[in-house]
Amino acid sequence: MELKVHSYESMGTYDGPGLRLVVFLQGCPFKCLYCANPDTISFEGGTPTLPEAILKMALNQKPFFGKKGGVTFSGGEPTAQAEALVPLVRDLQANGINVCIDTNGGIWNRHVEELFSLADLVLLDVKQFNSERHVKLTGRENAQTLKTAAWLEEHRKPFWLRYVLVPGISDAEEDIRALGEHFQHFQMIQRVEILPYHTLGINKYGTLGWEYKLKDTPLNSKEQLERAKKLFDEYFEYAVLN
Repeated sequence: MELKVHSYESMGTYDGPGLRLVVFLQGCPFKCLYCANPDTISFEGGTPTLPEAILKMALNQKPFFGKKGGVTFSGGEPTAQAEALVPLVRDLQANGINVCIDTNGGIWNRHVEELFSLADLVLLDVKQFNSERHVKLTGRENAQTLKTAAWLEEHRKPFWLRYVLVPGISDAEEDIRALGEHFQHFQMIQRVEILPYHTLGINKYGTLGWEYKLKDTPLNSKEQLERAKKLFDEYFEYAVLN
């Protein structure tokens, strides 16, 4: 079964531990207002790719991965192609390659469950803890994302929690504290990443003929980032500001 691939990044350092081959898959059910890769949202497009081609690419880069590196499947939303990913993940691991899944946690079926069962690490993007504001930000509720986090905890699957700090949208103390209260006792969270808001993908919106609805949203100030880090530190010993 082929995978629909948008693009690749070799020697990536932001999507999991160590140096990684990052495979960006096409298609995502969320439509985040700040999406850096809006051209990956549509389920149309992407390059049909045989899993064997990705395995070969990963094997060629394996000498550079070291002890911590490996392959990260991102997107888009990789769980949307979970059925095709499962055998590829098995093949990668059979060749000693670490596999991370970067996900919004919003899709669930038996293939997704199997994919998470196999993954060495899950990077779980929680866009907003408040469900109403999550809908405004992504177009979807966050109930399944929170259920996914609970499943990972229950099944002893290690994961990183990732949170983008968007001024006026996800940086309120109330929301950060609610997230902290909910997750502070999870034992399988290895790292909490606070990701500053950026506009690196803004030019893609014009190319797609879309309006960038956050064009008046400023970047984070140093004070905003420091305040958020202190809030996260109240709940987590392993929060980092990326």
